[in-house]
Amino acid sequence: MRGPVRMTGDDGRVVVSDRVVVAVCRCRLSSIHPLCDTSHRALRKRGHESQDDS
Repeated sequence: MRGPVRMTGDDGRVVVSDRVVVAVCRCRLSSIHPLCDTSHRALRKRGHESQDDS
């Protein structure tokens, strides 16, 4: 989504980002959840490596 954004979670926690483009994390691997930090990329790479090994 386009920033800046201010999100309020179900638990009432407010997350603010002043970035121009903001990605919301759906995989829950992000260290800055609910915002995406691209942690899913490492998981995808590991998944491909394990498929290649079999």
